[in-house]
Amino acid sequence: MKNSLFTLIFKGLNQNSRWEKVWTKSELKKNYEVVVVGGGGHGLATAYYLAKNHGIKDIAVIEKGYIGGGNSGRNTEVVRSNYLWDDAANLYEFSLKLWQNLSSELNFNVMYTKKGVLSLGHSLQEMRDISRRVNANRLNGIDSELLNVAEVKEKVPLINISADIRYPILGASFQPRGGTAHHDAMVWGFARAASLLGVDIIEDCEVVGTKVDGGKIIGVDTTKGFVSANKVAVAVAGNSSVLAQMARIKLPIETYPLQAWVTEPIKPCLDVVVMSNTVHAYLSQTTKGDLVAGAGIDPYTSYAQRGGFHVLEDAIAAIVELFPVFSRLRMLRQWAGIVDVSPDACPIIGQTDVKNLYINCGWGTGGYKATPGSGWVFAHTVANDKPHILNEPFSIERFETGRLIDEHGAAGVAH
Repeated sequence: MKNSLFTLIFKGLNQNSRWEKVWTKSELKKNYEVVVVGGGGHGLATAYYLAKNHGIKDIAVIEKGYIGGGNSGRNTEVVRSNYLWDDAANLYEFSLKLWQNLSSELNFNVMYTKKGVLSLGHSLQEMRDISRRVNANRLNGIDSELLNVAEVKEKVPLINISADIRYPILGASFQPRGGTAHHDAMVWGFARAASLLGVDIIEDCEVVGTKVDGGKIIGVDTTKGFVSANKVAVAVAGNSSVLAQMARIKLPIETYPLQAWVTEPIKPCLDVVVMSNTVHAYLSQTTKGDLVAGAGIDPYTSYAQRGGFHVLEDAIAAIVELFPVFSRLRMLRQWAGIVDVSPDACPIIGQTDVKNLYINCGWGTGGYKATPGSGWVFAHTVANDKPHILNEPFSIERFETGRLIDEHGAAGVAH
């Protein structure tokens, strides 16, 4: 028995050296048609759709660490499209439709699962807001249902619907097509597909400056040397302000930690995603059995990938009140991403005052679910030097004109 086990382990470890690489690790060239800064989901999706949809193959994706090591590897995998305003709803719905077929598109299983997303209401005003959002979703052709307390209990038998708790449940909205998709699989899938189309993926290469000549970007300085480029697309999540500042652009965003954590695995008991804006927490169960939970953003700006303990403590207390049966579970680990939050809780996707420099940022807590749609429209913007109809409303100019897209309520967990 011992020899058999040793042989199995030995062969398993040695087979690893013969596994096919998911993507090619390229050497940085001196110039490219397009440089994409940021090797997370949004950057990789942008490069993939530039190559696939627009025939641009001379692309480098530059990542300061390892692929998917930023927010793409630090999220809770929730995907949905039940946003209030037409502009946001159309973009997120486009992305959700891409999620549904993304495994076939990339020939890589991203593990998209239609669990359904339940957004709880705890006050009369919140239920009015939820009802308004459900009706708006239906008008936009987005699946959305308004549930009463009994219907919430039917979908989530373990939830506490007592009227005596701090935030009693009065109802909820439900999006059946919402759910989860595996973040690592998404990143690896886009990286593999982009690499197969000829995109150079450069890891451990940090952008430390930009070169602008006559109001036009001509390249970027990196820790591996200067790279000239006809166009530069920036998709670096929490570091957007830092990169923009290198080109003397000031963005109307603030950066905060966003925490999440996971418990020890238990038997399957929660087959939907449960969110609550009021208690600043949300919860789902993975196929392994872990409970994955998240909170609202920390109340202070920071670039640190960690959060305050009091935020974690408050969110866990709220979850335990909603699910007393989970009170004895052990927490295995906690982490935080850093998110850019714009004044209207919606992204900036488009051109900048520097010609041929494009920015994709400000997603707040909603960036992951928009990954494929964001990459699609950002690629269109870069390739054509004008926005796609879906991201046209998300230009940086809206903060000057006042045409904001206020999605704080639909963000699911309050900003």
